[in-house]
Amino acid sequence: MNTQELIITWATPVFFLLIGIELLVARLRGRDAYASNDAVNSIGLGAISQLVAVFAKLLNIGIYAWCAEHLALFHLPADSVPVWVGALLAYDLCYYWLHRMGHEVNVLWAAHVVHHQSERYNLSTALRQTGSGALLGWVFYLPLALLGVPVQVFVVVALIDLLYQFWVHTEQIGRLGWFDRVFCSPSNHRAHHAVNDRYLDRNYGGILILWDRLFGTFVEEDDADPPVYGTRSPLRSWNPLWANAEVYWRTAQDAWHARRWRDKLLVWIKPPGWRPADVAARFPKPDFAMPTERYNPSLGTPLKFYVLLQFALLLGMVTQFLGMTESAGLPTLLLYAAWLVAGLSVLGALMEGRCWAWWAEGLRVLASAALPLASGRWFGVAHLDGRVALAFALVFGASAMVLPWLRSASPGESPDSL
Repeated sequence: MNTQELIITWATPVFFLLIGIELLVARLRGRDAYASNDAVNSIGLGAISQLVAVFAKLLNIGIYAWCAEHLALFHLPADSVPVWVGALLAYDLCYYWLHRMGHEVNVLWAAHVVHHQSERYNLSTALRQTGSGALLGWVFYLPLALLGVPVQVFVVVALIDLLYQFWVHTEQIGRLGWFDRVFCSPSNHRAHHAVNDRYLDRNYGGILILWDRLFGTFVEEDDADPPVYGTRSPLRSWNPLWANAEVYWRTAQDAWHARRWRDKLLVWIKPPGWRPADVAARFPKPDFAMPTERYNPSLGTPLKFYVLLQFALLLGMVTQFLGMTESAGLPTLLLYAAWLVAGLSVLGALMEGRCWAWWAEGLRVLASAALPLASGRWFGVAHLDGRVALAFALVFGASAMVLPWLRSASPGESPDSL
């Protein structure tokens, strides 16, 4: 486990503690801050982003390190305070432009959209991160490599910038006076997540809101126009794979249907929502209307507790996965990551009421019960303690046994198409 993964792993209990405090404060104030299905989806997407990050390290850090070594104009010392401060400021400026382009270029929005899909705004939303951002995001930080910012400095300031942004995802903290004028704050970032005309595509700063003031993208939160959260093309799904793929798929469809080759390219680099005229005419979409209700399929209380238990177990496995990244081979890591993503996807389908999800979940928990007990092994563990294997068998075996009762006690199911 590298330093960044280690810090995030240790920070995770703090995140959950703060989420619990926010939930308690909201309830004491009589506010509806959380829904279990939305929180599970957001945190699950954050877990998937961490799984992907393990495999994307070569792209994110490897290219940066090569450029810093071979193309840097300067070689800055890693033990200099001015270098650290300057690197943090420069990183935040690069983040501003990555974030801004993520709202202005469709292929970048296809990655960033994941963070905006929740129709609620709370600390779990901060953990809702893309799984495909590493594909192009690294380009925006190459200026730091060219300036000679050492790799170890780059990794730490990137983590600082990321961790800072956790606390601003809340409705429980109001205006902060002068702080709002200088830094990204809860008030400023609430506006960023809103789909209201007033707030759309504003307030991109990660730590400093001064970048938005400098480049003309700042807007102040207005109590007369409360932020409404989500996207202008609502996801309406708890499937984390679909959350990551949705905009790519819709864009690919438009590119396929476009008659002109020029439009097949432009649909990727134009702003989100742009469509070739011929495609828009043949495949019209309804105009945007401010949402009046949140996506919230009915979920019975027993099934809700079941999903939360299985989700907690999967998060424990994600932690184990992150802990074994330095010792396990690539095939094992790929197989385990696929297993975890499949499990999170099946839980999402259960929360949507999909018919097939019950069979898929039954197979998942039966395999989780039988395989460790029969083979004495688990992902990355060649010789599993017999007591642990028995615990797997008991927990997941009981899960399989309770599924038929849960299905009979659950509300009606939805169609099996997205």
